[in-house]
Amino acid sequence: MKFEPLFFERNRVGRVYTGGKLFHGFFGDEPLDGFLPEEWIASSVKALNKEMSNPKEGVSKVKDMEMYFDELLCKYPLEMLGSSEKMRILVKTLDSAVRLPAQAHPDKSFSRKYFNSNYGKTESWLILDTRPDAKIYFGFKDGVDEEMFSAAIDASETDKDAMERLMESFEPKVGEVFLVPAKTVHAIGAGCLLLEVQEPTDFTIQPEHWCDEYKLSDKEMYIGLSKAEALECFDFGKAPTAKITPCVIKNDSDVKIENLITEKNTDCFVINRITLNNGEYKLSIEDSYGVYIVTEGSGEIFGEDYSKKLEKGDYFFVPACLMNKFTVSGKICFVECW
Repeated sequence: MKFEPLFFERNRVGRVYTGGKLFHGFFGDEPLDGFLPEEWIASSVKALNKEMSNPKEGVSKVKDMEMYFDELLCKYPLEMLGSSEKMRILVKTLDSAVRLPAQAHPDKSFSRKYFNSNYGKTESWLILDTRPDAKIYFGFKDGVDEEMFSAAIDASETDKDAMERLMESFEPKVGEVFLVPAKTVHAIGAGCLLLEVQEPTDFTIQPEHWCDEYKLSDKEMYIGLSKAEALECFDFGKAPTAKITPCVIKNDSDVKIENLITEKNTDCFVINRITLNNGEYKLSIEDSYGVYIVTEGSGEIFGEDYSKKLEKGDYFFVPACLMNKFTVSGKICFVECW
């Protein structure tokens, strides 16, 4: 195989909530809300949907290869992933037109106990765009305990605001970065287009009876667990600070590099934001792969006997075996994840 940066076919994934209208300004899609509100980027993860559009829903298909990304990783693990045993991140963009259910995601020990998986679902959000009155919910209000939360779960069948009253909320702004540790209650509110980087699972425990006008089944709420088991996934202590302040590590006339999420924040992933003003940035993650998403502007990626134009909304994967062999240039802003 001739190894090059990998680009993918579009990969909009079905959910029970509506959204996607803000994809118009990012990907150039039709400006309509529907039930395909998420784009899974360089994904090797299957979606856990009640109704699947196909058995591989969620897994990215590599452009011009007629091969799914997970198959390519299995065929060339060393070249693709370096010393990593598996693809350890899942990257998405999502746009919610409605408030999503109150939820939490397992940590690694919970996943090992109940799902036979070594990965939980710590995640981060980079706000790309918002609609008027956009909101994010994060953490329980002071004094909320498991008994109150359990009662709100039952009440949510007839009172759709029961959960909102238990959670802190705030208005996100474009460019802000948030870290959502496993077991922290949260909900993405209506009107948020965000880039989400997370551990590579689709484990979500959402013990609320409704997602807007859609009635959730017990399986969708508890993903096969009992209510008591599912509540073990929620931390009722004081929530950590959600908002992360980016750290600028380089800022000159041509290149600005910001650490958005580092090993100091979590051991699950690292995220940088690179802004070029007709400058250049060599892709050089040590002994690892990288996932790249263009968030503004245009430019190109080039290497020996290779060049490809980049525009807002483009995304690609650079295998570990190609690190230090490609450079991005232009008037462009992109996010680097590994």
